[in-house]
Amino acid sequence: MRRANPIDVSERGDVVLAWVDGALIAEPHEWERPQWDPDLWQQRLAGWWLMLRPDVMVGAFAGDELVGLASLRYRLQPDMAQLTTLHVSQAYRRQGVATQLLDAIVRMARESGASRIYVSAVPSESAIGFYCGYGFRPTDVPDPDMLAMEPDEIHMVYKL
Repeated sequence: MRRANPIDVSERGDVVLAWVDGALIAEPHEWERPQWDPDLWQQRLAGWWLMLRPDVMVGAFAGDELVGLASLRYRLQPDMAQLTTLHVSQAYRRQGVATQLLDAIVRMARESGASRIYVSAVPSESAIGFYCGYGFRPTDVPDPDMLAMEPDEIHMVYKL
């Protein structure tokens, strides 16, 4: 899937969020995620297929350029789907691309008979703000396998 290479995942911030005793807590912390080169993109994609086991991926395009990518696993638990990935290229953020991708994922999850969608999100203000704005809520009962795989992320559920 070489078309994913142009997605610029780079981001930086000075705050990370943590879910502590039922509340989101902001903690000062400088962080940066650099742009992924083509080899790292291939490694990430292979890892997602192996560990997260998505059933479908959807893309957002600007002309021929892939500017966003989301993937869905139809069943993380018997009644719960999982948003396994959601990435939007830096130049296309805050323009509705992520919402359009998530709308497609929600539609497919609903059509599959799921009643909830799970996501483990990076603890950045932008990511958590986006998911909370969409209607996801942090959960006190994270999926044990996902928590073990991604212990520092914020585990959230969206009710369909």
